[in-house]
Amino acid sequence: MTDRRLWSYKDIAAHIGVRTDTVRSYRKHALLPPPDLVERGKPYWYADTVRAWVARRPGNRRGRRGAP
Repeated sequence: MTDRRLWSYKDIAAHIGVRTDTVRSYRKHALLPPPDLVERGKPYWYADTVRAWVARRPGNRRGRRGAP
């Protein structure tokens, strides 16, 4: 089953346990996958996209928590 809920910077930050500004910085430095959707200038990612990215992150220990 796929999880097509859309997550914002805030949702991603909560999922991996960092500040929202940190997630924005990840995107600025191309460390975050491209958004799945941009609506009114705001990027959103599918929950599955974020979880796959978290699983690939080196040294990740925080991202295995539940969804926001």
